[in-house]
Amino acid sequence: MRAWEAPSVPDVGGTGPRPVVHDTATGKPVDPTHGDDRAALYVCGITPYDATHLGHAATYLAFDTLGRAWRDAGLDVEYAQNTTDVDDPLLERATRDGIDWQELAASQIDLFRRDMEALRILPPDDYVAVTDEVERIAEAVAFLQETGYAYSVPTPDSAGDDLYFDVNRPTESWALGDESRMDRETMLALSADRGGDPDRAGKRDPLDPLLWRAARAGEPRWETVLGEGRPGWHIECSVIAGDRLGLPISVQGGGSDLVFPHHEMSAGHAAALAHQPLAHAYVHTGMIAYQGEKISKSLGNLVTVRGLLDDGADPRAIRLALLSHRYSDDWEWFDAELSSAIRRLAAWDSWATAGAGHADDADDVIARIRARVADDLDTPGAVAAVDTAVAGGTRCTPELVDLVDALLGIRIA
Repeated sequence: MRAWEAPSVPDVGGTGPRPVVHDTATGKPVDPTHGDDRAALYVCGITPYDATHLGHAATYLAFDTLGRAWRDAGLDVEYAQNTTDVDDPLLERATRDGIDWQELAASQIDLFRRDMEALRILPPDDYVAVTDEVERIAEAVAFLQETGYAYSVPTPDSAGDDLYFDVNRPTESWALGDESRMDRETMLALSADRGGDPDRAGKRDPLDPLLWRAARAGEPRWETVLGEGRPGWHIECSVIAGDRLGLPISVQGGGSDLVFPHHEMSAGHAAALAHQPLAHAYVHTGMIAYQGEKISKSLGNLVTVRGLLDDGADPRAIRLALLSHRYSDDWEWFDAELSSAIRRLAAWDSWATAGAGHADDADDVIARIRARVADDLDTPGAVAAVDTAVAGGTRCTPELVDLVDALLGIRIA
């Protein structure tokens, strides 16, 4: 599937340090490349049934920053992202609005592309629609069935049976709870809240996730080695990440609401399929609130990228507002966030065109920006380093302009 147009990224002299990121699974800072010259990144994509909100934007911006930091450190970066273009929320929205689900998905994917281009997010090398991978996913589920990791649950309203993953079957490189570090009570609550079905009769364990949904009347279906049906949620990312990037990848990324069950179960599926870990590190972004509640499609309290752009916001200011918060923090969006970013951007633009100051300080500023971004993507620290340079009379050299563009993705005048 086509991604979006890539922004230009200037070449900057020298190289930055290798970035260290916080690994949710261990709770520690790590270099997820293990010293290799190649970095492989997989970020879970959207379910395309509504516009890109600021929570989405902040997540893809965080991993855009990681990719930029890796490239600045001289690494070869391979990046894959999926889009879950068939899933219950999409089908429910299409039914509610009386629109074909494929038409809804296509329109929202196109909107997402335009939002990512506006924000100058680097596109993935592989942008993969789940609907293009159904047969390959079915083959993986069939393998799990043959090796005893998948089992069938009778499904009266279907001609076939649903297939589930046995979370208690031992694997060489995964056990339930390894990635999320959660207790069973918490996992049960999150499973019920985030697309699981812990109360489904016939399952061996309430936490066992769906691998394959047998065809139901009125639902999309594909004819595969498993018969007619469609994939479960978690298995799609395990298969796409493994096929496109090879396992283990450097980083599995997404919002913190994916820690469990999505990333936990994706890791379990990958371990059962490939007998090795899905990723060296699991990196998660915080949640953004608005009007006192987490921004959520289901709650409807959305601040969308498209809405801000349509109101005349400079996309650079939106990007700068998001970069001014630590990627892993939970925080709340206020209208003042954008106003503050607009003022800051105006100061940066004036600084870049002034031509005065002390040029011999520029190398120190470049080093500080690189150091902050490499330290667990500390973009607020990098932004503060630019602010300090502006306030302190450092001359804005072409090299500084290029570095701010290359690492922060903001082209100042």
